[in-house]
Formats: sequence, structure tokens, C-alpha cells
Amino acid sequence: MNKRISLTRYLVEQQRMDGHIPAQLRLLLEVVARACKRISLTVNKGALGGGLGSAETENIQGEMQKKLDIIANEVLIEANEWGGHLAAMASEEMDGIYIVPNRYPQGEYLLMFDPLDGSSNIDVNVSIGMIFSVLIKPEGPGVSAQDFLQPGHQQVAAGYCVFGPQTTLVLTVGDGVAMFTLDREQGSFILTAENMRVPDDAQEFAVNMSNMRHWDTPVKRYIDECLQGKDGPRGKDFNMRWVGSMVADVHRILTRGGVFLYPWDQREPEKPGKLRLMYEANPMGWLIEQAGGAASTGKQRILDVQPTKLHERVSVFLGSKNEVERIARYYSEA
Repeated sequence: MNKRISLTRYLVEQQRMDGHIPAQLRLLLEVVARACKRISLTVNKGALGGGLGSAETENIQGEMQKKLDIIANEVLIEANEWGGHLAAMASEEMDGIYIVPNRYPQGEYLLMFDPLDGSSNIDVNVSIGMIFSVLIKPEGPGVSAQDFLQPGHQQVAAGYCVFGPQTTLVLTVGDGVAMFTLDREQGSFILTAENMRVPDDAQEFAVNMSNMRHWDTPVKRYIDECLQGKDGPRGKDFNMRWVGSMVADVHRILTRGGVFLYPWDQREPEKPGKLRLMYEANPMGWLIEQAGGAASTGKQRILDVQPTKLHERVSVFLGSKNEVERIARYYSEA
């Protein structure tokens, strides 16, 4: 980039030029970005900040929480509750919704987040991140969990922050995807890429291969063809990359192409998938689509899934358009 454009300036200019970012949404995104900076500082301190290790508690999904899961969740709530732009929040780490206290003004937006994605990587110093999604509260008095149950295509903003060698914020408000990198000396996020595009074709996939024996036939077929390389039906060699943090894996795909797979498996047959629709699949799916890619459950577009509960799970296939469409075709043929 020839000129250094801060996140604040970028959002203000988008608001002035296009008028599709209301002032309250702009303020909300700036507050989320500030919370990301606080979480980044805590993550960077590692053991020195006392944030490593297990909290010895479980979240609503029955997963053991890390100390940083709880810290990041608290940071996001405290940063956003008083600004007047939110009516309520929902988090992967909380059973129910968090309604903005009466002592603060309530706004028209709903914020959902996975405060720290990739928790299993925290203690081994591998990239982790935060994912967020913004909806408009339906009209009517009060606020309830039902207000959050909107399909992903109704999002008005979504993004994620990667806490890795650099702290990177990726954002969409429905007009393409922009990437910002935290300048620690300046203390602000600086625009480093905009109008990001995912290549239509790919030669790289991200999946946990150790679970292959538990997958559906269409997923096994797709991966088996990739593994056969140039001698197989695909006629080209594929690489596999797997970090185990959705933010890190999707960020790689967004920047250089590929496909991310987290399918249903037979160990939990009653669950349609493992990843959370509201906190992970919807925001990531929208980002990928805004960059020219595709996002599917294998059977339908992720953004068209109608949620029935806050912590609903889905299968996820997202990334390069032609690869995701191939997987969906295999499902329809099956």
C-alpha cells in the first residue's frame, strides 16, 4: 500500500463514500478492533501474563475451557457493553445471550463471537484467533435469543482477527473483503489489502485426515481423488495443510486459495457437524463468498441455513469456488 490508511479512516471513508456503513456500525467495528488489540497483547504475553493452561471449566458444548478463552470473552463483553450500539451479545463460551445492562443505552445491533478460536493451540504457541458476526436486531420490545436466529445472509458485518506472527484483522461489511495489520508501534490497524479474492481453482486442502474413516462417502471420494494427484481423476497434485485453528486455516485459504473441510462424522451421528453455525460458519462463509469463493454444508449454502438454536452446528466446506461446488456435487450424486 502506498499510503498508510488506518482502520478508522477506512471505515469513515466507506461511510462517506458509499453510505452503507451507519455511524453506529462503524463505532461497533472500531470497538471490536480495540478489543482485538487487548486480546493480542494478552496472547503475546503467554506464560508471562498467566494466561496459559486450562481454566478447569467447560463451556456450553462440554469442551474444556482455556484461561485465555474466558479472558478473551470478558474483554469482548466489557469493551462492547457500554457503547450504546448493541442490544445484546452471544458467545460460543456462554450458555445464553448477554443483554446490555440497563445502566447503558441499547443500540440496534447484535454481536456474536467466538472469542478465541483454536484453543488447543494456545499452549503450543501456534496461531489462534477471534471470529465475529453482526446482525440487526428485529423490531420489537426487549431482546431474546430468538432475535439472533437469523440466516447468515442477513449479516451486516463479519470478520476475524489472527493472533500470529502478525496480528491481522480481516473484515467485510458486504462490499468485498479488506485486511488490516496491527502496527504495534503506532497502536492501530493499518490497511494492507483490499478487494481480496480467493482463486476459483486450488491445489491445496485443509482437513484433519486422522478422521477420514468417520466421514461420509462424498467427502472420502473428494479427498481420495486429491490424494491420487496427477495420476488420478483430478490430473494434478494437491498439498494438505492443517493448523487445527479455523481462523489460521481460513486465513491461508483467503490469501492464497484452497478449500477447508470440517465434515460430519459418524462418531456423533446426531450432530450435523462440529463447527458452530452462528459463531464460525456464518461469518467465515460470508467472508469467503465476499472474496469470490463459496461456502456449503455439502447440501446447501451455509448462509441460507435457518438457525434453530444459538449453538447449532453444521458441516463446513468453504474456499475456492470450483472445489466447494465439486464437493456439493458429490453429495447430490450420493
